[in-house]
Amino acid sequence: MLEHFISWLLQTLLHIGYPGIIALMALESSILPVPSELVMPPAGYWAAKGQMSFPLVLLSGILGSILGALANYYGAQLIGWPLIRRYGKYVLLSEKNLLRSERFFAEHGEISTLIGRLFPVIRHLISIPAGLHRMPLPKFILYTGVGAGAWCAILAYIGYFLGQHEGVLQNAEIHRYATWALLALIPLSLIVILVYLWRRRQRRASSQSPI
Repeated sequence: MLEHFISWLLQTLLHIGYPGIIALMALESSILPVPSELVMPPAGYWAAKGQMSFPLVLLSGILGSILGALANYYGAQLIGWPLIRRYGKYVLLSEKNLLRSERFFAEHGEISTLIGRLFPVIRHLISIPAGLHRMPLPKFILYTGVGAGAWCAILAYIGYFLGQHEGVLQNAEIHRYATWALLALIPLSLIVILVYLWRRRQRRASSQSPI
């Protein structure tokens, strides 16, 4: 059954092409998330087979992620926090997850838009507090693009690797390699957080130093 599902997924992704990647990744970043794990690896697989271009696959994933994030960003500004908290549950936005993303953004500032792209749930919702706090649009697009780029590159490379090693796909070992890739995100995330905290501490020390 798993082999049939993977075959169907691969053929569907090849059929919809780059516009489909953009559309699905836009949904992945919006309030109606589509698992990016079902989009980018198949695209990377076809890149390994020469049916797609890996750079265009990656650019499509990033562009779709930014478009979906912008929908949440502007939607949050237009609707406002009270209405989101009250009616969010009707569009799959639980108050618990919304509060979690709001707290994450409040504690870590603008850099959370980048870091948040690497964590489940927060990845889909971090654009909402960014919009509510009216984070500068150029910074929002930059941080979202960098974070989404890292995530898309890892997922696409998993598919690329599987495309080069067909036996791995047939043996359904994708979960093992996906786990390794996800574990690799942990030290990367820690490095980003530590650099951010160090820079914030330096700024505080500078602002408190006597003139």
